Amino acid sequence: MDGSSGREPGFRDSVDLMFNRAAALMDLPPGLEEKIRVCNSTYVVRFGVKLRGRITTFTGYRSVHSEHMEPVKGGIRYALSVNQDEVEALAALMTYKCALVEAPFGGSKGGLCIDPRAWEEDELERITRRFAYELAKRDLINPSQNVPAPDMGTGEREMAWIADQYRRMNTTDINANACVTGKPIHAGGIQGRVEATGRGVQYALQEFFRHPEDMAEAGLTGSLDGKRVVVQGLGNVGYHAALFLSQEDGAKIVGVIEHDGAVVREAGLDIPSLRSWIVNHGGVRGYPDATFVENGASVLENDCDILIPAAMEGVINLSNAERIRAPLIIEAANGPVTAGADDVLRKRGTVIIPDMYANAGGVTVSYFEWVKNLSHIRFGRMQRRQEESWHRLIVDELERLSADKGLGWTLSPGFKERYLKGAGELELVRSGLDDTMRGAYQAMRQVWHERDDVSDLRTAAYLVSIARVAASYRAKGL
Repeated sequence: MDGSSGREPGFRDSVDLMFNRAAALMDLPPGLEEKIRVCNSTYVVRFGVKLRGRITTFTGYRSVHSEHMEPVKGGIRYALSVNQDEVEALAALMTYKCALVEAPFGGSKGGLCIDPRAWEEDELERITRRFAYELAKRDLINPSQNVPAPDMGTGEREMAWIADQYRRMNTTDINANACVTGKPIHAGGIQGRVEATGRGVQYALQEFFRHPEDMAEAGLTGSLDGKRVVVQGLGNVGYHAALFLSQEDGAKIVGVIEHDGAVVREAGLDIPSLRSWIVNHGGVRGYPDATFVENGASVLENDCDILIPAAMEGVINLSNAERIRAPLIIEAANGPVTAGADDVLRKRGTVIIPDMYANAGGVTVSYFEWVKNLSHIRFGRMQRRQEESWHRLIVDELERLSADKGLGWTLSPGFKERYLKGAGELELVRSGLDDTMRGAYQAMRQVWHERDDVSDLRTAAYLVSIARVAASYRAKGL
């Protein structure tokens, strides 16, 4: 199933192949490797909901990959393509992802075979609540056992419905809000959660560009400023990543690929304008300020510095891997590069920042939301004004010294206002996410650079994650 065989591994096979490649470089006790690799359990539910005068049956899944730590964590996606293999592969990735960023969760994932666009909002709510009921009554939604989150096709709205359904079923559970993350702010959510995965992609790239020797592996120099970026998928993750990279880091988004084609503009695309067009028109076709490309997938092969696949798995595969020209790929989606394509790209020297690290911003901020729900207090509420008071003491003393000694010091414009502002919830969330992404990258790159048998960041990420999961199992006596 490698790239040279010509056979394309599926998504689940790709995850297993990448796991096996890393595990072969480790000295794990007999049987522990299999224990970590296999999925612990998958629950398949088929339930009926009376809609439009008839009963419609839906099929849903909730897979638990590893319970080395509990609760287990992972999103619920709504898509017609959802199947057991996909859900189990995503649950495995969640295990490794949580271990890599040191979020104290095992891995889980859920899915419902449904096209959410085919149903009205009230119908979707009834379907979601029934799905949540089926999972919650088996403890597959529970603050201390299994905590879902949004994924493809779901968002804050669905998470609020699920949380409310759980609360109706567990009226005395004081921690009921912690049964799911990714909720709206007014329903127990946390500031910065919607942008979290895209923000994590930005922080991952910022950390990569802090290390000249890592950039050299990709043949890149300088900073993110001016780098040419192609983004595949301008959904929640792709949009926020593109927005932050272009507006805050000076990168140029020279191409955006969507389901109906792609748009390219060498001078850089206006991301808020393009996003607004997509929302209003259902795609990129007809967008006036760029060149439209009918075969959107071909833009993956365009000349650029950074390629960000931010939608579906398997978009870079054996059929196009040889033509990918980007020296640096950062996997904002889950599994966008197949194992076969990964072999091809590694041999060519393409640097891939792997999904289990690159898109871990979502689960990291979900962890913060879960902690907030369990502590029943907003981050920053206790300390923000105290921080401002301490800062004011320093500023006042500086100004007094300047006046008393006739030094003529003046503070830079805007400094006083910025310095006196204590950290609120959003600032603390961003700070925690930035620290997490830096720490996880440094753990990966240490393995990448120190071991002669590790030539890529993905293998390094798996080695770090598997070692941490194995340590948890050993602590349990396995």
